[in-house]
Amino acid sequence: MKKLQAVALGLILVTAFSCKQAKKEENKAEEAMATYSIVQDSTDVRFTAYKTTDKKPVGGTFTEVDLTYTAGETPMETLDGMEFSIPVSSLFTNDTTNTRDPKIIHFFFDKMMETQSIKGTFAFDANQKCSVKLTMNGVTTDLPMDYEITDDNHVNFSGTMDLKNWNALDALASLNKACEVLHTGPDGVSKTWEDVAIKASVLLKKM
Repeated sequence: MKKLQAVALGLILVTAFSCKQAKKEENKAEEAMATYSIVQDSTDVRFTAYKTTDKKPVGGTFTEVDLTYTAGETPMETLDGMEFSIPVSSLFTNDTTNTRDPKIIHFFFDKMMETQSIKGTFAFDANQKCSVKLTMNGVTTDLPMDYEITDDNHVNFSGTMDLKNWNALDALASLNKACEVLHTGPDGVSKTWEDVAIKASVLLKKM
């Protein structure tokens, strides 16, 4: 009798363990099949430019970003090939005098070719390294980006543009000339730096 009870108990434990394992595998399969999309209006694009020889930061953002993407079964599938278009008219630097934004648009962006908008496409290689094929001033070139995907599915990107890679140094000189006094530091030198730090983020959701 005791042997029968032991056998019955063993069968129950094996069955319970098998069901638990099957449930785990089922959950994994469902996780793998999840479709990810981007939460509307979650996109945030910010930049930091620099002035004076002390490299004083000047931050700003673009309030409009148009995205085109295909929802994928993983975050990476959704992000790979994602395209964006940013109207330069949506530039916002939170300048209380309301003079900085028009000045940047007129003396910088308007001095370049085809810059009503900045366009790009995200790409990930076999090692999941990220880059953006960025188009500005009629030039398309790669901008390497670091990224992280948080536990709550926020994707944060960061990189640094060197404006000479987009043939934008003449436009930069134009802006520096227009802002000569404001970009002059204690050493009496007026300078606008050619490197611009970029940060962007989107929020993914499971459908």
